[in-house]
Amino acid sequence: MTTTEAGATAPSTSAGAQDTAPPGNAGDGHATYGYHHQKDEHLKRLRRIEGQIRGLQRMVDEDTYCIDILTQVSASTKALQSFALQLLEEHLRHCVADAAVKGGAEIDAKVEEATKAIGRLLRT
Repeated sequence: MTTTEAGATAPSTSAGAQDTAPPGNAGDGHATYGYHHQKDEHLKRLRRIEGQIRGLQRMVDEDTYCIDILTQVSASTKALQSFALQLLEEHLRHCVADAAVKGGAEIDAKVEEATKAIGRLLRT
């Protein structure tokens, strides 16, 4: 799981790329990523998506018509995809742009990481 995906899902202990010296890291050992400045907005959005998923559970529990459930699945999927695209944009503007300033192998690694993340998004 990459750092981009980790920002879009619940915290995970799976192996993933992390910036070793991210911008804005005040030496506290906690990285600052591109989404940091909109963290509250992102959490609010994810809570709304979580509510949609809980609504799906409720619909199944209440034996709602299958097409109505599928409509809500589609809406939830679109909401997650939209969130992922916004997170990707912030990753490109912050993490990749910072690596570009540093140059060398770091920019190559960040571009490859972003390319793989885009590939995963396209497969969904």
